[in-house]
Amino acid sequence: MKREIKTTNDGSKTLYINDLNENYHSHHGALQEAEHVFVKNGLNLINDCEINILELGFGTGLNVLVTINEYLKTDKNHKINYFSLEKYPINESEINDLAYFELFDNAELKNIYQKIHSTDWENLQEIVPGFSLKKIQCDFFDLKNTDLPEINLVYFDCFGARVQPDLWEMPLFEMVSDKMSVNGLLTTYSSKGSVRRILKELNFNVKKMQGPPGKREMINAWKL
Repeated sequence: MKREIKTTNDGSKTLYINDLNENYHSHHGALQEAEHVFVKNGLNLINDCEINILELGFGTGLNVLVTINEYLKTDKNHKINYFSLEKYPINESEINDLAYFELFDNAELKNIYQKIHSTDWENLQEIVPGFSLKKIQCDFFDLKNTDLPEINLVYFDCFGARVQPDLWEMPLFEMVSDKMSVNGLLTTYSSKGSVRRILKELNFNVKKMQGPPGKREMINAWKL
């Protein structure tokens, strides 16, 4: 699928897929969306001393970068293992053009951004002390057969239901739930009523949260 770089309203860039008429991130602000949905309403709500994160999907790597940026601000008395699924990795030219490290004051993030993208797929590798990343190239529906530790936090960041409705239906959510620990959190930018009903049926405590800029609501779902 042909992709092109676009600049969103907060100055951060995203990828746009012509064939699907779909952005990888909100046009209101890629960085703002990632920080609001996955850090403020995800990572910052988990207090475990070792956090296993599952992301669907890796995309441009922005969610990994904002997660590491937040981790570097802490006292680092906890450990993060980050597992990210992606069927169609972006290419080197796109990585260089997106240049997400330029959005942050921390000069360390340039090398970290490069390391996120240069690490081998299928291997858990330490990006910074206490934070390890494993990128897994597969279809999301291969999750059932993917070997993972018990997941505490899920970043559910699939393309929207308009273009990939099957990613927002019971079978995939059931696979995700099976990988999660009790009291684990699933966070997503979506607020669809059908998604809330599916998660409730799977025994999640579902809460509507204030959405990122340009979106009224989003979902947090805690596994009971």
